[in-house]
Amino acid sequence: MASVKTTFYCQNCGAQSPKWIGKCPACGEWNTYVEEVIIKEKKPSSWKNKEKGVKIIKPVKLEEISNDLNHRFVTPDLELNRVLGGGIVAGSIVLIGGEPGFGKSTLMLQLALSLKNKVLYITGEESEQQIKMRAERLGQKNENCFILTETNTENIFYHIAELEPEIVIIDSIQTMQTPALDATAGSVSQVRESTGEFLRYAKESATPVFLIGHITKEGILAGPKVLEHMVDTVLQLEGDRHYAYRILRTIKNRYGSSSELGIYELNNAGMRQIKNPSELLLTQRDEAVSGVAVATTMEGIRPMLVETQALVTQSVYGTPQRTSTGFDLRRMNMLLAVLEKRCGFHFGIKDVFLNIAGGLRVEDPAIDLAVVAALISSFEDIAIENNICFAGEVGLSGEIRAVNRIDQRITEADKLGFEKIFVSKYNRKGLDVSKFKIEVNWIGKAEDMISRLLS
Repeated sequence: MASVKTTFYCQNCGAQSPKWIGKCPACGEWNTYVEEVIIKEKKPSSWKNKEKGVKIIKPVKLEEISNDLNHRFVTPDLELNRVLGGGIVAGSIVLIGGEPGFGKSTLMLQLALSLKNKVLYITGEESEQQIKMRAERLGQKNENCFILTETNTENIFYHIAELEPEIVIIDSIQTMQTPALDATAGSVSQVRESTGEFLRYAKESATPVFLIGHITKEGILAGPKVLEHMVDTVLQLEGDRHYAYRILRTIKNRYGSSSELGIYELNNAGMRQIKNPSELLLTQRDEAVSGVAVATTMEGIRPMLVETQALVTQSVYGTPQRTSTGFDLRRMNMLLAVLEKRCGFHFGIKDVFLNIAGGLRVEDPAIDLAVVAALISSFEDIAIENNICFAGEVGLSGEIRAVNRIDQRITEADKLGFEKIFVSKYNRKGLDVSKFKIEVNWIGKAEDMISRLLS
């Protein structure tokens, strides 16, 4: 007979307690513990029903371990290959999160239809007819793509053992239920246990598994935080509902860089890859306007040019307003203090609004120089020419600090037709500027750049 057990789980971090407590000792959050009734049954892994015997694992030497199972196979989606570190790794388990309607299911179905491998797409949210309609809208066909509408993991692993797919896609992990637990779908224990079963299957069979996950109203992946620790890769699909593009950002990756991103455009035909994001993020205008400067930023190893927009106006109310979109507000206040202290511009009585065009959020400190240029341009109401861009970090003393990968930043600006770029003079060492058509202006302080722009 199955043993019945009642326990409490923290919805934030997944910590377990035999009784309800107000504050979680693991993560420090209040009122996050929920009661769940658990029925544990001893049963073998159903996906191995056809196999006889039990595999005995023995310790082996590091030199004797074969890495044949860690090979990657490249997908037709170049942006997905980028965020995964070069392709899908055999036996890896990937978690993809994002807000509803941002294109998670569309991206995964598009991947399933584009691969030549045998793919099993398991959905617990949509019917087979809905998946069929979406596939017809994408305009792709694949005889090796199989659709399964099921939420019971025992039945899922039975079909997996019958079909033996090369890739498994779960949409979504919050709808999956394991018979080993008597808890509702989407609960902390069900999400964790279901993920554990798919994790064991992926590692033992060397089959890649993609898990689609919901996010909460706070913007984090639903379920316990331990879910992110269990998987190999965590991808986040971000964007703005008022814009058509979507950003697939790497949060965690055991097989590659964790600072990569891929950019897509969501349209009626699915998710279109954006090979040159700089052209998408830069506004096309006929004449120059004040308060606009172009910065060269890096996302992982990918250079991009983004447009910074600033508006400086006379303060109407007693306390000046400070608003920033896509840029750290505290860093903007620091740059305003530097301009007031070192350069003599009085922003204390001005309202300041700063925006990164396109809804993108940038954390690269190399964008500081473009922010300063946009602020001064709006303050003096003098437009910066469209063929000028900036790359540099501004220090508290007003010095322009060197930034990393300066050659890639200059190359990207040169490729897009910019004629002049302002960079720190401390980046000059070891850099051959003769190979660039763009004019490189070396500056050491913010005053030097401002005097050149206003002259």
